[in-house]
Amino acid sequence: MAQTIDRSTTEENRAATPTLPASHVGRAPDAPHSPRTPPIPPDTLGGLPLKPYYEPADAAEIDVDRDLGLPGDYPYTRGVHRTMYRDKVWTMRQFAGFGSAAETNARYRFLLSQGQTGLSVAFDMPTLMGHDSDSPHALGEVGRCGVAVDTLDDMRTLFRGIDLGDVTTSMTINSPAPILLAMYFAVAEEQGVPLARLGGTLQNDILKEYIAQKEFIFPVQPSMRLVTDVVEFCTRHVPRWHPISISGYHIREAGSTAAQELAFTLADGFAYVEAGIARGLDVDDFAPRLSFFFNAHIDFFEEIAKYRAARRIWARHMKERYGAKHERSLKLRFHTQTAGCSLTAQQIENNIARTAFEAMSAVLGGTNSLHTNSMDEVLALPTEKAAQIALRTQQILAYETGVPSVVDPLAGSWFIEDLTTRMEQAAEEYFAAIDERGGMLAAIDDGYPQREIADAAFRYQQQLESGERVIVGVNVYEATADDQPPPILVIDPEIERDQVSRVRTLRATRDNTSVRSRLDELSGAAAGSENTMPAMLECVKAGATEGEIIESLREVFGTYRETPVF
Repeated sequence: MAQTIDRSTTEENRAATPTLPASHVGRAPDAPHSPRTPPIPPDTLGGLPLKPYYEPADAAEIDVDRDLGLPGDYPYTRGVHRTMYRDKVWTMRQFAGFGSAAETNARYRFLLSQGQTGLSVAFDMPTLMGHDSDSPHALGEVGRCGVAVDTLDDMRTLFRGIDLGDVTTSMTINSPAPILLAMYFAVAEEQGVPLARLGGTLQNDILKEYIAQKEFIFPVQPSMRLVTDVVEFCTRHVPRWHPISISGYHIREAGSTAAQELAFTLADGFAYVEAGIARGLDVDDFAPRLSFFFNAHIDFFEEIAKYRAARRIWARHMKERYGAKHERSLKLRFHTQTAGCSLTAQQIENNIARTAFEAMSAVLGGTNSLHTNSMDEVLALPTEKAAQIALRTQQILAYETGVPSVVDPLAGSWFIEDLTTRMEQAAEEYFAAIDERGGMLAAIDDGYPQREIADAAFRYQQQLESGERVIVGVNVYEATADDQPPPILVIDPEIERDQVSRVRTLRATRDNTSVRSRLDELSGAAAGSENTMPAMLECVKAGATEGEIIESLREVFGTYRETPVF
């Protein structure tokens, strides 16, 4: 087997991408299609059959008042705001992080100077897995796929010169999420920014880690306890903060269909709602701050239908199943990132076009914020030039195309309304299957969503190998021998040595007695039932490293061992 579509090195795009046998690279499908006329699939990328054309009968079951309404009105199929982008364009939140905190800080300043309107932090793999940079498990990975953050001092450097009261920040981290959030809060306090003023999002979506991305540390139940601790703390003290970004992105990158991404993501969301209610929180106190994160894949209309169906499903379930009364609890707000798994290593300039179409589907679908992938992310972390082109793609879409001028302009299309309904029906079928297994946590433990995603990924791979699906530049219209590899961003190995030195110097110069005392207090809180976030804050302020805090929790919670799914 020849690897023909490289695995992305960025955190958001790390999932395996399809491969084609060497015998199929550059080979068109068999007759009757010639190399210049690839087949047009009769179904969506997710396998939903498509008719050649649509007519009124295809949308005959749609009740406009019940199923659509107006933008800003229940069930929010047409968008969560009446005027959407005419009042305020979506937040342009480019995901960035590499090497040291100082280097990433410089990239943030560059992006902000170029018109980016929100920050999004990519952490390196050791940080994501709860390892300090001097851990043997971190060797060779420090700063490679994101920024290394081990200590409060790293977090200070990451946001040096950036007023945390004036920007919103998204942090993509899950198992160690409470620790990095505590560091962020501590930096804000040092800047004199009250917690009540902070705005941003913590991914903190541990369930999708067990389903798709596999960056888990603790067993499911204690992990859910930590997630709920963050939700409770933010509800009481950081009201503008989104404590979870419920993420379908990684589910899609793992090979799911659009319907699976929709269903499993919303099912995860319902599980978090149930955990918050079980904690004793009123659903209307925390649900308005739950946000979502979806993948914008290459099947243009299927993606638009997915976003519209997601809003309708969430609104109905929150109202009818969980008794939410506040309209903000019913409104599904989401960030979108263009699909990393759709990028190709061959003819990487084609990725600019792919990203533009995917971004347009997200905007037509009503996204609230957006990241556009850089063309070279399939090879390495993006260069500054590639990151600028990706940001300019959003700006052209916002200010030149006219697309944002009308809210949900495809509403009433017989095709779009039928496809939206079928996406909703497919999701409801998955919800029923999950309920039969005892809920989402039980379904994950049984491996149900994992098997469904693996089967979908296998089917797609078969389609690529047979030529039933084509990827331009990979199995049709392949590159010529004259194509030159592009320049890529290379992380200096000296960064890892410097980071290791800083961590060790900190341990040698801090008050280790105080650190030990704070860690013991955290262990006590974890062993009991009190919220762990206040103890986390004290640990990071005392100078404890991320890895030390994780080890204190591991002693109480243990380590998760996954049951293989075949």
